Amino acid sequence: MHTWTWLVPVLAFGCLALAMAAGVGPWMLAVCCLALAVTVFAAVHHAEVIAHRVGEPYGTLVLALAVTAIETALIISMMIAGGQDMAVLARDAIYAAVMIICSGVVGLCLLVGGLAHREQSFRVEGAGAGLAALIVMSVLTLILPAFTTSTPAGTYSDSQLTFVALASASLWAIFIFVQTVRHRDYFIPAEAGSDPEAHVGPPTATRAWASFGLLVLSLLTVVGLAKVLSPTIERAVLAADAPRAVVGIVIAALVLMPETWAAVRAARANRLQTSMNLAVGSALASIGLTVPMVVLASSIFGLPLVLGLGSKEVALLTVTFLVSAITLGTGRTYMMQGAVHLVLFAAFLFLAVVP
Repeated sequence: MHTWTWLVPVLAFGCLALAMAAGVGPWMLAVCCLALAVTVFAAVHHAEVIAHRVGEPYGTLVLALAVTAIETALIISMMIAGGQDMAVLARDAIYAAVMIICSGVVGLCLLVGGLAHREQSFRVEGAGAGLAALIVMSVLTLILPAFTTSTPAGTYSDSQLTFVALASASLWAIFIFVQTVRHRDYFIPAEAGSDPEAHVGPPTATRAWASFGLLVLSLLTVVGLAKVLSPTIERAVLAADAPRAVVGIVIAALVLMPETWAAVRAARANRLQTSMNLAVGSALASIGLTVPMVVLASSIFGLPLVLGLGSKEVALLTVTFLVSAITLGTGRTYMMQGAVHLVLFAAFLFLAVVP
């Protein structure tokens, strides 16, 4: 194991502890931003070590689950601390994650892969099933609350929340069973691609467990630094007279950086199947894991919860899913599809700043 792979997470965690104890001044802000960037690289390295040891699709699943679990804990902690002001936090975080992944991450992977290899392929059986589940979960969680009549617009009754939480968790659990057991071959790359590391022998079990521990430490540090930097980000957003929702987008983007970098690296190495596994798995986990836990926390602590999106967000989400179904429906991609997704991502960002 290279020295930097364990030294970076440890030093970055120390930086996080110092920032939480002493506050974030101008110098500490710069140090935290640097620590965040290098920790992302460390997290991706350890995720790839684990993936090489356990094979696909388990490797990408580990990274997706770790990031989503930590992000969910961050959302719940902020909801408990913020009370009424954080009623829309879960909605904004889930919406931002789905849009960033389905338009930004997928678009970047398709564009980078298309520029490097002209045309790439992946198993449409796996990606198509995941996209279908994601559409259903997104509609149940983010769109239908704006149309139900039992409670005020944008909210669910207790029984409706319970149904949505169980439905989301069930769909996610079935997808994981299909991905890892029943139809694992739908998620395994057909070829190793042009990545030379794919032909190297797998790491030892000891190194894989060490990488798992360092991966968890790295992801905790990334999420912690994102939370420490969030007040500074919020002040910058307010100073720019931008909507408050932009803060959620920036934080979601920071938290998703390890997965984004891992997915782009895989696409660049002609392993688009790995990129799709990461993207679809992360988007599904952002709802299938987050919603049940948020609903449970809302019930236990009596927290207000608003899930329904506005008409502009519903339109963007609908177009994103429609375009995804078209561009990913054949199992073969090239740069044009990536450009389409990235234009959607740009529209999402622009309309968030200029609503």
